[in-house]
Amino acid sequence: MPMLKLWGRTSSSNVMKVLWLCEELRIPYERIDAGGEYGRTTEPFYLAMNPNSRVPTIEEPDGYSLWESNSILRYLMATHAPGSPLHPAEPRARADVERWMDWQLASLNGPMSTIFFTYVRTPEAERDYPATERARAAAEALWRMVDRQVSGKDYVAGAFSLADIALGPYLHRWFALPIERAPMPHLEALHARLRERHPGFATHIAVPMR
Repeated sequence: MPMLKLWGRTSSSNVMKVLWLCEELRIPYERIDAGGEYGRTTEPFYLAMNPNSRVPTIEEPDGYSLWESNSILRYLMATHAPGSPLHPAEPRARADVERWMDWQLASLNGPMSTIFFTYVRTPEAERDYPATERARAAAEALWRMVDRQVSGKDYVAGAFSLADIALGPYLHRWFALPIERAPMPHLEALHARLRERHPGFATHIAVPMR
């Protein structure tokens, strides 16, 4: 049977989000390596689907394609599990989820990417440690917001939702990277809860960084 195609490498945080949601919703898919060492994203057929030349991109059997990971998450919810608590229909509950998805893109992504690239993808001789320390301090301040948010809650928006999936790859990297971290007990509990309760987190998020 024709199925969803997911273009992207498993080491990409944005691909990880989509893989995790597909597992949560039991969406069958074919994943095709693309980006990074696999190339393909600059080829004409790929640029026709995603002019950004990035991953992930999803491709439906009828040829419809979509890029931007958080938009993909919303689309898969709408097409496979409309009304699910993962993406609530009630306006305020949905807004509570989506603001954290947007915050991940607008605020958290920048400093976390700097830290990740420094320690995982940049040769040691080329690392800019002062810039990385500034990014670490900025990320720590942002994670303190999440630590306060989950005080007394199991998940970021109360119930498990797309907010947790969008933040998940960065949350794992925050605890896995070789950096100094201030104690944040509520954030640490959220990280442990995602590992223990959600197999997709363990399979697609809590993996070696590369």
